[in-house]
Amino acid sequence: MTPVAPVNYRVKPGGTLRGRIPVPGDKSISHRALILGAIANGETRITGFLQGEDTLATMSALRAMGVNIVQDKDDVIIHGVGLHGLTAPATAIDLGNSGTSARLMAGLLAAQNFDSRIVGDASLMKRPMRRIVEPLQQMNADISCTRAGKLPLIIHGGRRLQGMDYTLPVASAQLKSCLLLAGLYANGTTCLHEPVPTRDHTERMLQQFGCPIEKNNGTICISSSNGLNAQNISIPADISSAAFFMVGAAIAGGSDITLAKVGINPHRVAVIRILQQMGAGITLANQRELSGEPVADIRIKAGPLTGIEIPLECVPSAIDEFPAIMIAAACAKGTTELHGASELRVKESDRIQAVTEGLRAVGITAVAYDDGMQVTGGSILGGRVNSYTDHRIAMAFIMAGLASKQPIMVQDCANINTSFPGFIDLARTCGMDIQQLTA
Repeated sequence: MTPVAPVNYRVKPGGTLRGRIPVPGDKSISHRALILGAIANGETRITGFLQGEDTLATMSALRAMGVNIVQDKDDVIIHGVGLHGLTAPATAIDLGNSGTSARLMAGLLAAQNFDSRIVGDASLMKRPMRRIVEPLQQMNADISCTRAGKLPLIIHGGRRLQGMDYTLPVASAQLKSCLLLAGLYANGTTCLHEPVPTRDHTERMLQQFGCPIEKNNGTICISSSNGLNAQNISIPADISSAAFFMVGAAIAGGSDITLAKVGINPHRVAVIRILQQMGAGITLANQRELSGEPVADIRIKAGPLTGIEIPLECVPSAIDEFPAIMIAAACAKGTTELHGASELRVKESDRIQAVTEGLRAVGITAVAYDDGMQVTGGSILGGRVNSYTDHRIAMAFIMAGLASKQPIMVQDCANINTSFPGFIDLARTCGMDIQQLTA
């Protein structure tokens, strides 16, 4: 993909968030709806699809393999080609910055009859891939990565995959989803044992498309499928994106916001539990189900926060929200401790290091651990923060401006559009004063 020019933002201090704030569709669910719609029989219509750079990378990859995907106003229509209808792409599949796309697509491509190659941008090319390569090889896939365990992934098609019994070595929904997609094509049954429950969007979505899934005490089993049936899918708002405004409202005095139709998947709501334990005024209303996923309207009021020791059982479910949560910790009375989060080291950036550096840059005492950090609440003074081109680091520190005494300049924010297109405009609409600077 074409390199993106650096984008820097200057956030003026202060502000209050009030009213109803629309949050875009869930990124994780959008990826999965695209992939399963592509290999289903018939026409799938997706409402609420996230038009972010990561999900568009998945869409582009599927189009390159012969899937007709069109826009109908705000909906996405997929003309499914069936389980065995994908065709060989003309070139390497470039998935930009999207780790979800790379790992899920690897499971799908390992079962095809053609060869393929997966690459990405400079950040994605550094992310660990051996965790998916090794179990796929155990399923008889012909797949390889570099000696360092990174992209490119080289996949030679035409291999008949075999089901297996496998214990996931890390709590990873991407790894689990990769192997479930491969299991759709494998002889026999594939059973996966999770050390800790992770988001189950893939299991729910497979069931929506008519594929039986067996779940029991942390074990998920899938058998080879005779075919998936196209569906109409409505995608809830993304709780990981909502988290930035949840934290913003919690730290900005006088704030009172409602975030509508947010996904509250039981394996994604740890961010709510953590913020509530810190003292944030968060309530849920209008709880219902949307295309197999639980949703609710979330109301957040500002209030005094207190530092906590984050429960270990919350860590896997809140792994994407910790950059935002640590901004709340910076505004809380006392100390917040995070452990068991070494996965943060291998995200789009080393998020432990990036958050720690960013907090210190704006006047907050922070200590990095191998598997987490310690943040001592205080006054955010303002300063210059390097986001390391990581969209979640950028958005977290932009929100920090609501509680800052002086302006905050956040560098390298171009990748915000990977997960939250329109974030800056939405934040401005809510009353934040954000100025884009020339690099």
